Amino acid sequence: MKNYNKYKVGYFPPDKPHNEWVKKDHVEKAPIWCSVDLRDGNQALIVPMSLEEKVEFFKYLVKIGFKQIEVGFPAASKTEYQFLRKLVDENLIPDDVTVQVLTQSRKHIIKKTFESLKGVKKAIVHLYNSTSLAQREQVFKKEKPEIIKIATDGAALMKEYAAQNPETEFSFEYSPESFTGTEVDFAADICNAVIDIWEPTADNKVIINLPGTVEMSMPHVYASQIEYMCANLHNRENVIVSLHPHNDRGTAVADAELGLLAGGDRIEGTLFGNGERTGNVDVVTLAMNMFCHGVDPQLDFSNMPEVVETYEKYTDMKVHPRQPYGGQLVFAAFSGSHQDAIAKGMRWHKEKDLKTWSVPYLPLDPQDVGREYEADVIRINSQSGKGGVAYILENNFGYMIPQQMREEIGYMVKDISDKEHKELTPVEVYQAFAREYVNVFDPIDITDAAFRKASDFKANDGMIADIKVRIAGKVYQFEAVGNGRLDAISNALKMSPYTFDYKFITYSEHALSSESSSKAAAYVCIEDKNGDVFWGVGTHEDIILASVNALVSALNRQNKKDHFVE
Repeated sequence: MKNYNKYKVGYFPPDKPHNEWVKKDHVEKAPIWCSVDLRDGNQALIVPMSLEEKVEFFKYLVKIGFKQIEVGFPAASKTEYQFLRKLVDENLIPDDVTVQVLTQSRKHIIKKTFESLKGVKKAIVHLYNSTSLAQREQVFKKEKPEIIKIATDGAALMKEYAAQNPETEFSFEYSPESFTGTEVDFAADICNAVIDIWEPTADNKVIINLPGTVEMSMPHVYASQIEYMCANLHNRENVIVSLHPHNDRGTAVADAELGLLAGGDRIEGTLFGNGERTGNVDVVTLAMNMFCHGVDPQLDFSNMPEVVETYEKYTDMKVHPRQPYGGQLVFAAFSGSHQDAIAKGMRWHKEKDLKTWSVPYLPLDPQDVGREYEADVIRINSQSGKGGVAYILENNFGYMIPQQMREEIGYMVKDISDKEHKELTPVEVYQAFAREYVNVFDPIDITDAAFRKASDFKANDGMIADIKVRIAGKVYQFEAVGNGRLDAISNALKMSPYTFDYKFITYSEHALSSESSSKAAAYVCIEDKNGDVFWGVGTHEDIILASVNALVSALNRQNKKDHFVE
């Protein structure tokens, strides 16, 4: 790119360092939240929400915990005026929720704004005018005193109208729009001029909102600007410093977090950052970042799929699959090493019954936002590994795959995914596993087996197996003694006219569920004369017969390769 030198720094950091915020390592409490989804978010949509959609979205914002909601610019839009009146006339605003309305510093607009608020119990009237150097020079062509007069005239007029409507509990908010492109000393001057007119008290604080209307600097500069303002505002103890970051540089969340460390008290933002150009600060990400630091965000995102569904329904926009916290794939691990670490971490937490969360690769427990481990965390494709496949089989279907068997199954499943060029569902993983390993009864099938102790009939310990077996379509009956049941079965098979050349490597078993009537699963590994190993899995209500089925499955898998030699 050749034109980089046409750009220059267009923001104004404080002359002296204001960086006390760097001494804090995290945001310690939730800010006051104000949703601007129905204003900033709505005006950014290609097709704005209908009146009915705005009402339903308002109800949902209330449901997830917003206590302050900006409902629009009623003096500038008939739809927004009607929307506000519908909320008031139909008593749709809960007593603990304050609606916020926007107004320019113009007499007729302020008048109509207060008219639109008739009957509202609590309201924030949000006054703004542009203060940046670029706006003053290029748009308004006014000097600083003239820009201050615009703000103070509006502030005084708001105070008059509020006094005429004592039935409503009014709060005032002022924004020096394009604060990030405004000299910080001038921003302080104009805000203080407004504060002096409004005369805030402990019982009636004012909001000074410092919007990153265009995100221009790195986040630490914005934080320094916020700290400067907090140190230089009049009557600071009775002023709520509000932040309204936009996302032009893609760092709105960082701006908000550092701005809160620097003294901010309040955040104006939208769900998933919807707003003009590259959007507003994403309240979901910001709140969930606090949640992951052990701070109650005072917003309820415990049903994140519902939040996503509602947002997409009313905005007709899509949440990106990799959007923090809300995206469909944010918890999904396809990488083998990631899956293995997650599976081991989940097992560790379960075994240790830990109360704090620290699973590798998962900064958040998916269940805390309404997501499921089985469907959302371990996802299987050609990049997956043995740990992920084993996790799916254990957590979805109860099979606790022996460690030595996992690599073989993992490669089998990955190969299927690679050839079919798709992600495999848990059911498809299980079907592939069962088809290859579980209760494989062809060409060998032991149709009946009975056992008795050898010591009952002979002078040695052990077991006697009496089996009926079908091999390559022919039925045989054999009896043999062994050190145990599987050894006896094995010795009986070796009495057949076929050559069975193998030795036992390992055996394990477990119940498939905690229910008393559940099936048992058994795993057998055998090795042939060439050192090749063959696994078989057997299931049955009887653990003894499950182990027999596992041996038969292993033998059948072996003889797919070697066939029978009579």
